[in-house]
Amino acid sequence: MEDIIALCKRRGFIYPSSEIYGGMAAVYDYGPYGVLLKNNIQDAWWKNMVQYRQDVIGLDSGIFMHPTTWKASGHVESFSDPQIDCRVCNNRIRADHMLKKYGYDFDRVSVEEINKTLSELSAKGKLHCDKCGSTDMTEARDFNLLVRTNFGSPVGALKDMKEEDVVYARGETCQGIYLNFKNILDSMRVKLPFGIAQVGKAFRNEIVARQFIFRTREFEQMELQYFVHPRDMAQKFDYWIEERMKWYFDVLCISKENLRLKKHDKLAHYAKSAYDIQYNFKSLNGFDEIEGVHQRGDWDLTRHSKFSGHELDYTDPTTKEKFVPHIMETSVGLNRLVFMVLDFAFKKEELSNGKSRVVLQLPPSIAPIKAAVFPLQKDEKLANAAKNIYTNLCKEFSVEYDDAGNIGKMYRRQDEIGTPFCLTIDYQSLEDNTITIRERDTMRQVRVATSESASYIKDKL
Repeated sequence: MEDIIALCKRRGFIYPSSEIYGGMAAVYDYGPYGVLLKNNIQDAWWKNMVQYRQDVIGLDSGIFMHPTTWKASGHVESFSDPQIDCRVCNNRIRADHMLKKYGYDFDRVSVEEINKTLSELSAKGKLHCDKCGSTDMTEARDFNLLVRTNFGSPVGALKDMKEEDVVYARGETCQGIYLNFKNILDSMRVKLPFGIAQVGKAFRNEIVARQFIFRTREFEQMELQYFVHPRDMAQKFDYWIEERMKWYFDVLCISKENLRLKKHDKLAHYAKSAYDIQYNFKSLNGFDEIEGVHQRGDWDLTRHSKFSGHELDYTDPTTKEKFVPHIMETSVGLNRLVFMVLDFAFKKEELSNGKSRVVLQLPPSIAPIKAAVFPLQKDEKLANAAKNIYTNLCKEFSVEYDDAGNIGKMYRRQDEIGTPFCLTIDYQSLEDNTITIRERDTMRQVRVATSESASYIKDKL
């Protein structure tokens, strides 16, 4: 974890937000390479989920929605995590996380059940603060995760706001899809089964967020809500689980032994069935969730229909049957995928010359920079030739020009940001219009014609 965090800051992937003011807990800024990596993963997801399909369309709904949205969805009432506090040092801890250390799985159970178990552990002297060691802990209580704010009126402190003034930053992106279900039906001439996909920011007032970008208070979700006839749900659910697993293997090149499916034994109130796709994080010492695949039934559309007074049903154009569609959801955290590929790609290698290198073995298709162009030495003729090649290549893909340091240092810098190809222009290049291309993972070097460099890289990508 420490090595990855250090690399991310040193090489411009991820910075602590507002660092000059002491930072903001669980909020991060994506630097020049980080935003490219994140965008490349997002583009790969969008192509697979929307561009390559005829049954899915895209949407970008607002971050702020009418506050009744969150009452209808159940978030105002039940979107919470159980927290306990240390009375000595005021350390705040998620109660379910603490209990997992003792082998208890308290996913989606009442605070009363959690407090019963906490009391038993406390009586045995096992319950203590993980920060100061004190055994003087509060009982667990629910902590709502919605981020509250206001619109329009110059309200003072949030605690003084009236209920009618409260607006919420969205806790999940899918609600904007449900609110636009009727608009999509009326404007896009879609027929069931069909999906609506969206990428966007969501906000959660997390109690504890100490796992770098794995758990943050501001994050991006990539979600598909797939609307089906109830009788087709089982078949479509199995289909989408297989599709999503295949995407991780084929596009992000994650090895099969590092991914697994975990079925939920205890379900959310809206769910009929649910699976997590989990990745084996080296940085977190084990498997944890990166994506959820859920059968949501007709809960969402029915609730929004009830609270809004608008019918959110579907009429089959052939049979004229009228019903509320059921929803199959895939929801993945984009920030977690960035963390996952960094965790999987990060390598420390011992070289044959006795030296070592740090390398990000990212799939070339999502690497921030596809190729780097170097002049072998600081010579104006070599620099001009290298810049000409750079200018031509950057029309095809993301390319970087570098002449700061010797060739070895430039290679190491590009290895650390995951650049799959380095192109070096030397004096032979001026004579026969060839260049040396060095591949990141094997460090093998080949000589190709300058005119063929773009097609060579394209073929490899």
